[in-house]
Amino acid sequence: MTTDVLTFTEGPLGRIRLNRPKALHALTREMCEAMSAALLAWREDLAVKAVLIDHAEGRGFCAGGDVVMLARSGADDGQEAAAFFHAEYRLNHLLFTYPKPTIALMDGITMGGGVGISLPCKFRVATENTRLAMPETGIGLFPDVGGGWYLSRLPGRIGQFMALTGARLDGAECHYLRLATHYVEQASLPDLVERLAKTPGRASGAIGAYTAVAPTAKIEANVPAISKLFASDSLEDVMAALEAEATPWAETELATIKSKSPLSCKVSLRLLAEGAQRTDFADEMAAEYALACRVVRTHDFVEGVRALLIDKDQEPKWNPAVPEAVLDETVDQLFVPLPPGEEWTPFPQA
Repeated sequence: MTTDVLTFTEGPLGRIRLNRPKALHALTREMCEAMSAALLAWREDLAVKAVLIDHAEGRGFCAGGDVVMLARSGADDGQEAAAFFHAEYRLNHLLFTYPKPTIALMDGITMGGGVGISLPCKFRVATENTRLAMPETGIGLFPDVGGGWYLSRLPGRIGQFMALTGARLDGAECHYLRLATHYVEQASLPDLVERLAKTPGRASGAIGAYTAVAPTAKIEANVPAISKLFASDSLEDVMAALEAEATPWAETELATIKSKSPLSCKVSLRLLAEGAQRTDFADEMAAEYALACRVVRTHDFVEGVRALLIDKDQEPKWNPAVPEAVLDETVDQLFVPLPPGEEWTPFPQA
């Protein structure tokens, strides 16, 4: 039993509170399993009308997953990492298919695994403190937890832009892109939670009562440039387009992409291209699981976590170091489905 996530009911409202503040509520396998256990129990409980996910204290909703553990496992036999991904992706899919209203309060840092537990929810509340990103290419990973599904469905190649650059979106930008369904000021959250506990069956009205007018989304001004310059699914084409544009914005984004793992960037573009064609979220999760189990064992992931999170020298040595040296065959091998008996499976439907 973990205390890193609190699960309880408050009247007819199921409550899931992330409670690992020193790690910005980053998810562990035990946390994922505890959340799933509560959701499965409440799915059958007629007294529970809706489920609310938030964090207990601190400035982050959820900063992601326990990537240091993943890298150490990847450097070994990868089994612990595979077990984590299996549990996390089951939780993601359970939320995506949940029959009761789910509400996520995305107050603060919402990255990686935090995106995975908020975007499947029916109601996604952003605040002025929301900072949402999928920064995985900076550590040699890729935007998983459904990133291939969600990002590929954003307008105007914004998903590809986010995957390659790890761009951080504020609450207004999340609302503009419909990553968040509502924008509520942080000061109103306690009152919102109190009202939800009283009338969880009318979650839409409760959230609407506290919704504020979101500021202008800064990303809106860059949508035409993003649509034009990130139009290709070829990493080399995107970088060439940014270089040819020669504006300060394009130069900044090009420099950002050059700091990321070339292999991860190519993997991410392919994941989004394939994700856009999928019609079942379970298929997305199965594909991402096979991919994740292989990517955590690559040089770039182990090196990226070392450079950014363990030694913190911020100087990862990617291999290959440039996009042109990343062979199509290398990417193809990462996307091969797992053999029978090893593939990811969702929880049985109710």
